[in-house]
Amino acid sequence: MKILAIIPARGSSKGVPGKNIKLLNGKPLLTYTSEIALQSNYLTEVIVSTEDERIREVAKKVGLKVPFIRPVALAQDDTPTIDVIIHALQWYEKQNSFFDAVCLLQVTSPFRTLDFLDKAIERFYERGCDSLVSVLKVPHEYNPHWTFEVNADGNLKIVTGEAEIIPRRQELPTAYHRDGSIYITKTEVLLKKHSLYGKSIAFIESEPDFYVNIDTMEDWRKAEEMIQKKLK
Repeated sequence: MKILAIIPARGSSKGVPGKNIKLLNGKPLLTYTSEIALQSNYLTEVIVSTEDERIREVAKKVGLKVPFIRPVALAQDDTPTIDVIIHALQWYEKQNSFFDAVCLLQVTSPFRTLDFLDKAIERFYERGCDSLVSVLKVPHEYNPHWTFEVNADGNLKIVTGEAEIIPRRQELPTAYHRDGSIYITKTEVLLKKHSLYGKSIAFIESEPDFYVNIDTMEDWRKAEEMIQKKLK
């Protein structure tokens, strides 16, 4: 199976200015993802999709391919990730190059390991699903069986539709949320369904002690603290 790994990295960032190439413990943030991706034997090609020349230069220095410059129109705050992926696939199609699946690796999750990435790809193979996502467990207080939405009468109803709420934490089914670290999707699902997920979604559970998703300066400080703990 041919898998294209795409690392999206646009130049503008409001939460952490210039975060994709901002130095985290002396290394550009992009480097943490590139080092892992380039070591995997399962990824056919690893590229960065960016509209920014500075990011392009850093990406090349760390060994990543930047085969094209992403259109600025696809590098806006509201640009859907799926559009960025499809743009890359269509560019490769014009070069008569095709892939069976895409592995999306976001720079904002820098602490995934090679073992975790390879296990995710292996599970994607084994399950034969349309897609695979990395997840974390939802804390019980936020479990969907314990959350509410407002009904037509202005009162609360259980989000999952039950008439009665589950009384005990021990009876709650395990719930997960996507954590943004890894997405793997069949190319035909991406192109035909315009979706990262498809009908069948496999999953791999991330290690919460090594997880951070950097969107704010508070997240950045958390990442710095995590690195210091690792070094100790």
